[in-house]
Amino acid sequence: AQPGDLVIDLDPGMAFGTGTHESTALCAGLLERHMLPGSRVLDVGTGSGILAIAAARLGAEDVLAVDIDPVAVRTARENIEKNGLSHAVTARTGDLLQGTEGRYDLAAANILADVIIGLSEPILSVLKPGGVFLCSGIIQERAQDVADALIQAGYRLLERADKGEWAAFAVSA
Repeated sequence: AQPGDLVIDLDPGMAFGTGTHESTALCAGLLERHMLPGSRVLDVGTGSGILAIAAARLGAEDVLAVDIDPVAVRTARENIEKNGLSHAVTARTGDLLQGTEGRYDLAAANILADVIIGLSEPILSVLKPGGVFLCSGIIQERAQDVADALIQAGYRLLERADKGEWAAFAVSA
């Protein structure tokens, strides 16, 4: 770690998300550029909890980390506790957006292109007006399909980031 770096202590266990995968790095970079301190954040498909933890480290006030896999949620909870962020991050088992309450300033999903396409419209219902949706886990061959679905759902493209075989988007509601 270098001076000024925000360090995340993480054990991914059997969950996805070590921070070294290109799609995770892309989404974390977008999070760093587009999240404002004090934000309310939703991490959809949290895996190890890395993006939820990163959001809290960057100053998010309230983070909800959701995953369909109970093993991933248990791992995320352990990582949240290990990083001393239980006051800011809640992890729970759920089917993507089911059971979310209120509106969020930012939502992040580092999943797969087809899941992101399916989430593009429903995410709008949980974002505040002008809220940001970060999506990653998109192989280059599917990036245009995802971009088209996001634009058709009514988002405004803020940024596209690419690394290796992967693409990520930041869009505004």
